[in-house]
Amino acid sequence: MSPYRNGEISHWMATGRTADASAGPARAQADLPDEEQNLVVVGGGLTGLWAAYHAAVENPGMTVTVLEAEEVGYGASGRNGGWLSPLIPGNRAVYAKAARKRGRNGAAAVAAFQQEMDGAVDEILRILDREGIQADQQRGGHLRVATTPAAMKRLEQTYAADLANGYRAEDLELLDADAVKKRITIRPALGGVLTRTTARVDPAKLVHGLAQAAESKGVRIVEGTRATRIAPGVVTTSRGTVRARTILACLEAYSGQVDGAIRGLGKREVIPVNSSMVVTNQLPTHVWDRIGWQARECLGDAAHTFVYAQRTADDRIAIGGRGTPYAFNSGTPGRGEVDARTVRTLRERLQLFFPDVQFSIEHAWRGAIGVTRDWCAGITFDPTTRIGVARGFAGHGVTATHLAAKTLLDRAAGRDTELTRLPWNDHDSGRWEPEPIRWIGVHAMYRLFGVADWWEERRHSQDTSLIARFGSRLAGLSE
Repeated sequence: MSPYRNGEISHWMATGRTADASAGPARAQADLPDEEQNLVVVGGGLTGLWAAYHAAVENPGMTVTVLEAEEVGYGASGRNGGWLSPLIPGNRAVYAKAARKRGRNGAAAVAAFQQEMDGAVDEILRILDREGIQADQQRGGHLRVATTPAAMKRLEQTYAADLANGYRAEDLELLDADAVKKRITIRPALGGVLTRTTARVDPAKLVHGLAQAAESKGVRIVEGTRATRIAPGVVTTSRGTVRARTILACLEAYSGQVDGAIRGLGKREVIPVNSSMVVTNQLPTHVWDRIGWQARECLGDAAHTFVYAQRTADDRIAIGGRGTPYAFNSGTPGRGEVDARTVRTLRERLQLFFPDVQFSIEHAWRGAIGVTRDWCAGITFDPTTRIGVARGFAGHGVTATHLAAKTLLDRAAGRDTELTRLPWNDHDSGRWEPEPIRWIGVHAMYRLFGVADWWEERRHSQDTSLIARFGSRLAGLSE
């Protein structure tokens, strides 16, 4: 018998949905609407729920239905690391190039994108306060640390690039080792970068609170109803059909599981890449006195196979990383069981950061993020079919989903706004290679990054490994 809970969607979903428990049976038993809906959203994650919420707020009386195959928050929205961050969900150089192709200034377009992401963090926190959503939100920023000289050099370069691409100087701080350890006592830290605008959240509390807020505005949420085909004006599901004037497909890692020749959907448009997490036992006060982490910053590192973490509201450490990255033919992770090797790897990384701390792993899980071929998120909306798609957040979706939802609604309404002019609109990411090339390529990329980390740690090199540079080119990640 495993010494820890394994799967069960996530620690967040297993423990953080008590306030929403009564809605579960009602949603699962809800009837499909007979009448044509003004808006049908396919996917009950953050993108879909934000779209439904804002549509109902902007247009009281609008008929809005959300169709969810499992339960709200079943995908990445209920399994992620809880970083409400301003990180752009993609490669800035790619977005700048996309803007230039349309005759716009690339640097200005990326800076505008960054400003919208900053504003989205602010707006989400305001909505949580207004709607009374208690998602354990705390704005402590996020701290990325370097544990090798090469990683420190990358952080310095990223810091300079951030300032050149729309970040406000007052929101960023380059820290030396002592400054990092005054915040969090990470023994091997050589330095870091603090981004002040990020907030920590509990993903399940966020997604379930948002679902309740949407329902309070008149949105109908139907769970246990899998969409099998999307076509103009109609969604075919496992329980029947639903007619709609406008359809928004917000499926992310599950984008390949719905039929229909829709731009942005399909197994070669978006692939599910696994990300795994573990959470520790609750740590006592005297341990936190040693660790620090009093501002409850989101924590990550600058390794190629990077990790991300948070100090939870109940004083655990939740930490995640990639683990086994990809299942053949775009398989998805079900209820999220994690292999023992991945759990061991995450535990070892945590022990590296805090070698004097004794802890146990209480829960492990994995989820799938949606990744396009160039690792850039994109928004499409066809005014003829009135079908819109948001996809490819690649692990940076807690904030970006909100921005994507508002962008889809602007486009559906035919509005020309700052959001509809952002460079992810109608961005063509290309298509992933067919199997087995896709499986080989993804696993080779992560293997190269792992070897590069090992090399940089062993050699204490000042520069990023050529192995990592090759891996980045293979993946399409180079800026």
